Amino acid sequence: MNTGIQFFPDQASDFALRVDLLYVFLLAVTGFFTLLIAGLILFFAVYYRRRQGRERTAARENMLLEVVWSIVPLVLALSMFSWGAWLFLEMHDAPADAEEINVVGKQWMWKIQHPGGRREINQLHIPVGRAVKLRMISEDVIHSFYVPAFRVKQDVLPGRYTTMWFRPTREGAYHLFCAEYCGASHAQMGGQVIVMSERDYADWLARRSPDQTTGPSGEALFHQFRCHTCHHEGSDARGPSLRGLYGGAVPLDGGGTAVADEDYLRESVYEPQSKVVAGYRPLMPTYHGQIGEEQMLRLIAYIKSLESPSESKSSSEVSQP
Repeated sequence: MNTGIQFFPDQASDFALRVDLLYVFLLAVTGFFTLLIAGLILFFAVYYRRRQGRERTAARENMLLEVVWSIVPLVLALSMFSWGAWLFLEMHDAPADAEEINVVGKQWMWKIQHPGGRREINQLHIPVGRAVKLRMISEDVIHSFYVPAFRVKQDVLPGRYTTMWFRPTREGAYHLFCAEYCGASHAQMGGQVIVMSERDYADWLARRSPDQTTGPSGEALFHQFRCHTCHHEGSDARGPSLRGLYGGAVPLDGGGTAVADEDYLRESVYEPQSKVVAGYRPLMPTYHGQIGEEQMLRLIAYIKSLESPSESKSSSEVSQP
């Protein structure tokens, strides 16, 4: 990581150069027209300063000039909008093979958990050259996950999951900030993103000290909170089966459907009466205050991993000799 005076932060992701090119283009366009308009103001102020009467107020129509100064700004504005919109959409459309990492913001720290279960605070270790997708939520107020060297920033909201992704291109340690004022110690809510080689990252994941235990897995939490007593395959089930639920359409009591994504699953645990599944009574209690956001992320990951009965049967048939 460079030190000293820099006009731009380090460029350490796929997006960095493209964001900088757009920024330089915006600066060039605004700088050109600022100088042009200021120059014309000075020129006309000097040129017309001694004229009097009708000479000063006389005006002549010039259709070509009017068309030019209407079309040129329009083309430039549409170009800037299209370029920015294309980059914005690309920055929010993560590749299917991106490694998903969970992030929980809390006054005043970042709590991070990797797919294998390893956790860290105010540090994010990632492999170089691999797409990384962060699924983020806040335990208290609005935060904002900001890595200047990657040119990415995303608000982290309480009660709702947000995502961002990037692909680091250079090994090294880079600043991580909270870019949303979140309380008295907001300035201290920072950390580092450490980009490593694939081999070093694999070795780092394999190492785990006693204070970096993963806590209960999603399956353990599922049984700990007795979810399996209602959500099972039997005819006496008091809740819908969760196998193959994720990503599908859920019919709701009273009509309509809901998509079973992360937000729906979280809402169903914390506010189970808000969307009652058709054919079932509203018996589920709220687990608000009992299941934390980190536990919720592990529980959702387990539910997402549950295959539908048909998929499970197909897998078992394929595995038979």
